[in-house]
Amino acid sequence: MRTLKPGKQRKMLYQAPDHKRHKLFAAHLSPELRASQKVKTLPVRSGDTVHVVRGDHKGFEGKVTRIDSGKYRIYIEGLTREKVDGTTISVPVHPSKVVIKNLNLDDKWRKKIIERKQVAQKQAKIAEKPVKGAVEIREEITEKRVKSEGLKEKKPKGRKRRTRRKPKAEKTKEKAVAKVEEKPKEKKTRKKRRSTKKTEGGT
Repeated sequence: MRTLKPGKQRKMLYQAPDHKRHKLFAAHLSPELRASQKVKTLPVRSGDTVHVVRGDHKGFEGKVTRIDSGKYRIYIEGLTREKVDGTTISVPVHPSKVVIKNLNLDDKWRKKIIERKQVAQKQAKIAEKPVKGAVEIREEITEKRVKSEGLKEKKPKGRKRRTRRKPKAEKTKEKAVAKVEEKPKEKKTRKKRRSTKKTEGGT
């Protein structure tokens, strides 16, 4: 279940089961440790040596003595502060502010987790790389197609010459000369109608 409401997100965080809480303790490994183990992140455990990267105690390094899974905090050996009454207490640190410098590999199950992650990363790298043979085969197929079709470079077509238009003044002169040359048409005269005189009888 996913939600955008902050209240519900906090509720899910503090009511999460142990197998989900364990994943939220994950921290980055140092560059040297990452190169040797070939793993990017792992959950912090008691016995790991960590280096504080950010916060008020930035630069402090020590072993993890205790883990508080209820409040999502870790306690580092030697990291303490004085109270007003003079008593010293250990300072809690969130695992996101820490980088793991050395791993505690006493647990055989943790070793198996690291091995499983290494195998998964190798498989991901193999999947990302394209196969060389397939690329070469594609190039050969494209070359054969080009040869079979006999595609040649098309020569650029020459531009058509535009005919010059005569100016309007010349056109009007030509029309006037043509009218003069034409013979005047003979006018046809209409014949007069014969008037019929009416007789007394109406005939």
